[in-house]
Amino acid sequence: MVAKGTAPRSSRLLAVNRWAGKPASWYASPMKVTIDLDSELYRAIKIEAAKSDRSVRDIVDEALAHWLDALEEAEDQASAADALEEYRRDGGAAAEGFLQSLAAETKATYGVDER
Repeated sequence: MVAKGTAPRSSRLLAVNRWAGKPASWYASPMKVTIDLDSELYRAIKIEAAKSDRSVRDIVDEALAHWLDALEEAEDQASAADALEEYRRDGGAAAEGFLQSLAAETKATYGVDER
């Protein structure tokens, strides 16, 4: 049984599979890890897992997937902010104008395609 508002484990695993292209995650099956948790933290996780009829493994799996998603989102936001700052600093052209100039340059270089 999956807690309300929580994706099934299989879909969470699919979300994490985007990391599959990275050499550090080239494992053919789920990996077992040993971690040391504060006893109070573990107790709290175990209680919440029991309340939602889930395993501690599922809770930790979900938490790590959310953590990776948050890192990726922060990286994307920083990249977008950098790109916007570069656009503001260096100026730029609207996409339509850029594509029109690119099309004109291509026609001038290669001629018009008469299909």
